[in-house]
This record gives sequence, C-alpha cells and structure tokens, in this order.
Amino acid sequence: MPQVIHLGGEHTVTGSCHLLQINGLNILVDCGMAQGTDAVCPMEKWPVPPDELDFVFLTHAHIDHVGRLPELIEKGFHGEIIATHPTKALLGPMMRDAMSFSPMTQREIMESDQAIDEQSWGFEYNRLFDLKNGVRFTLGPAGHILGSCFIRFVSDDPPWSVVFSGDLGAKDTPILPDPSIPEPCDLLILESTYGDRLHEKRKDRVRRLGNVLTSAMSDGGKVFIPAFALGRAQELIYEIDRLFSAPELETKTQAVNLQSKIRNPKSSLPVFVDSPLGLEITEIYSSLAEYWDKEANDLLYHGDHPIDFDHLYAVKNYHDHLRLLELPGPYIVLAGSGMCSGGRIVDHLKAGLEAQENDVCFVGYQAPGTPGRDIIRYGKRPGGYVCLNGERVTIKAKIHVLPGYSAHADQNGLIEWVESMSEKPKAIKLVHGEPQAQSALGSILGKNGYHVLMN
Repeated sequence: MPQVIHLGGEHTVTGSCHLLQINGLNILVDCGMAQGTDAVCPMEKWPVPPDELDFVFLTHAHIDHVGRLPELIEKGFHGEIIATHPTKALLGPMMRDAMSFSPMTQREIMESDQAIDEQSWGFEYNRLFDLKNGVRFTLGPAGHILGSCFIRFVSDDPPWSVVFSGDLGAKDTPILPDPSIPEPCDLLILESTYGDRLHEKRKDRVRRLGNVLTSAMSDGGKVFIPAFALGRAQELIYEIDRLFSAPELETKTQAVNLQSKIRNPKSSLPVFVDSPLGLEITEIYSSLAEYWDKEANDLLYHGDHPIDFDHLYAVKNYHDHLRLLELPGPYIVLAGSGMCSGGRIVDHLKAGLEAQENDVCFVGYQAPGTPGRDIIRYGKRPGGYVCLNGERVTIKAKIHVLPGYSAHADQNGLIEWVESMSEKPKAIKLVHGEPQAQSALGSILGKNGYHVLMN
C-alpha cells in the first residue's frame, strides 16, 4: 500500500517536507527550510536518499516549503520539480535570495539556480495529468499566495488517493481567488497552522490597520511592518492603497477623519517597500494578472492598479536604505524578513524600537525562537527587550498584532474547506501546526465524524 512519511513540518509550522511512496515511485511534496526552533529530518537520515527520488512537487514558493532544494540537488536529486506556472516564476528569485544568506559562493549559487530552473516545470490548475506508473495528479488553487496549490494524487491499481492541502488561504484574500475544493480522497494531509484560533474579518483588519496609520499621523511616528516578501507584502500594498482611496472603517465619522488625513497631499503617509526581493516579487505579481481574482482585475480594468499608488516608493539599494533610517516620520516601511530574523527590517527595529511614537505591526505567524515572536511576547512588559543581531534593544514602540492578515485559513476556514468536499476523507492527518493547534482542530473534526490520525 502507498504510504506517507513526514520528514519535516509534521508538528511544526515550518520545514514542510513529506515523502509519498506509491506504485514504486518516491515523490517528495515540498522541501522546506525550518525557521526558529523548528527542526527537520537531516537528509542523511531519510528513508530514501535524494538521488533515488523521482519527483518533487511544490505547493508554493515560500522558503519553509522550498528552501532546501539547493541541498537536495547538491546531494544528487536529478528528477523533475513540479509546480504551478506562477510558482515556477517565483521560485528563481526566492531561491536566489535565500542562497545569498548561505555560505555558498556566487558560482555555487549560479549553478544551483540554473539546476533548479532546468529541473522545474510549470503546470496548469485543475487539470488531471499522468505522472508515471499509473499515478496521476491534479493541482488545485489553495488561495495562500500567488501560485499556491493543493495536490491530489490518484492511483487505479491499487485504487487509492491522497490530497496534500499545502497552505490554505482564507477566503476574500486580496488579489487571490478563494481556495478550490478537491475531489474526494482516501487520505487528506491537512495543514493546521491556525487550527486553534479565528481571524478577524477583512473589514475589521483594514479598520485596525487604518487606526494605526491614523495614530502615526498624529504623533509623527514610523510604522514598521515586518512582511514576507512573497504574498504578504503585495497584500499589504493592496490594502494600504484601498485605505488611501476608500477607508473601510465602522462609522462615517471615522472614515472622513482618516480619509482627510491620508488623502491630504500635505500629510499623505509615504509607504516605502524596503525589500529588493519584495520589489522583484511585486513585479512578477503584476505580470501574472490572469491568476488574480475578479476584484483585483476589475480595479486594473478601471485604471486603478491594485498594487501601485502615488505614495508608494521603492528602496532599491543599500545606500537608500541607510538614508531611510535617518528620515524623520511619519511614514510606513514594509521590509523583510517577516519574522525579524534577518534582512532590512532588523536595521529599522534597532533604530526605532526604543521610540514610543513608533509602531510595529505584525501581520503573520511568528515561529518560536524568532525575534518577531519575542517582540510580541515581551513588547508589553515594562523593560521588555529583544536581541537583534546580538544587540539588546529595549521595546518602547507600540506593538500591534493583526492576525486577520494571516495568509492561512483559520479554524473555521479549515473546517469549512474539509466539509465542502463531496465525500468525507477516509482519514485525515494534521501537519504544519503546533501541537495545541493540531489538538484543537483534530478534536472538532473528530466530533464532526472525521477519522483524524493523531500521534
């Protein structure tokens, strides 16, 4: 019988890596890098060495799902890498950026980049493809980031099917179509990142973001938003653009007040994208409008580019980055890394965390052991501090957590997605989540009549 072996991301949120053995094929689903204190199984201990893998399937291009590809190829993998067309387009810049922080030489980076490109193939959504040895597959939209997908493998002999959810996005996410629903399966490998919590509604999170920006305008502070270059940065640009044009707040008075502050040319908040990778990814997003949702395409059709506006500025080189650090507020900065473990956001936080007039907005999951997690944990304590690049920085800035901006479905979204399937999976295995999230989600699914494999 086919089997699935989890090599990373079984009980953690990062480091996704799963081995599917079916009809004599060894198929790897994702090959991600662990972050924070998360861990993955060393390749030397895999039950199948890299040079005996037949295929690698990628659910999307985030580093915690693709970051170990260079190591995999270095250790002998020479099979095909299969993904959607947008993931194929995004894979190159994501991997080049990740490798630039590794001990690899420039020549090694170029060679690895070329090998990944030559071994990668883009496929369409919602089409059934023959793979090999009687195995077929379908890639379905997952609504997490551009190009993200769930994967359904099916075999007729023996008759068996499995769906890997990948990372599922929330409905009504800017730019992205909602997740599709897969056909029935024997085994569902389901992510559980937010299996124990609920997100804000989109209008509520936009209102909260607008309130932070209003506060920044009143006290001259800076707003630092640690944002993943792929997905979150583009989503925030989209939402801030909407705030500049039509704030979605609870009352007309609030809307008028915020609109008058933001739309007044003399007081418009500059928005700086201080991320070379984020800028490159945004250009790729702009070139792939055929994969956007109807709302984004309608804006584009009517002359309002959804991820570009008058007060949006690109910080392309390091010299301009240093100049930005000295620029007085108020302004907004979007910079990576999303968990504050490196990148240009670290410089901004070192320079601005100790100023009470500044704000830090977290708009995504912060893994245990990352500076982002520590800032959230200690930011509201008297004398709270965080270590950034070995330097102790006191936290006096206001800390905000906007969970509604998560690129992952919440508990209700995950349950709704499973219950939308035309038949119940024979078994569900929860992955990509911390133990408490998996326990909470598994408990509800079990009460709803699903067979959840817990270990």
